[in-house]
Amino acid sequence: MKQLEGPATFDAPDILVWLEAADDRGLDGAPFGIVAMDRSGAVVAYNAYESQVSGLSAARVIGRNFFSEVGPCTNNFMVAQRFEEELMLDEVLPYVFTLKMKPRRVNLRLLKSPDARRQYLLVATIP
Repeated sequence: MKQLEGPATFDAPDILVWLEAADDRGLDGAPFGIVAMDRSGAVVAYNAYESQVSGLSAARVIGRNFFSEVGPCTNNFMVAQRFEEELMLDEVLPYVFTLKMKPRRVNLRLLKSPDARRQYLLVATIP
């Protein structure tokens, strides 16, 4: 896979290539939330932006199942079930996070590919 030039953007067409090549420092530099998961939904990376906005430290969420333990408001047919059932994903959907916080309007980008080592949930806050 080739690496993207420059900083990542939420809507970059080749963002999955960048995500797969980025280290934790690269993920932390993104101006949107990034949750990287293994195929079972266990969090393997949680970037600084998402940590700050959610109030959850990376140390607190790494190794935990995102859909059942970290963000159970996404454990539904719109998000978790899509990751479970679909082989390939690259879709943006408007969403509202509601767990233990003031409701937060976001756009979620669901990313999954059979060629990728991880699956990703990107989170862009809507002002």
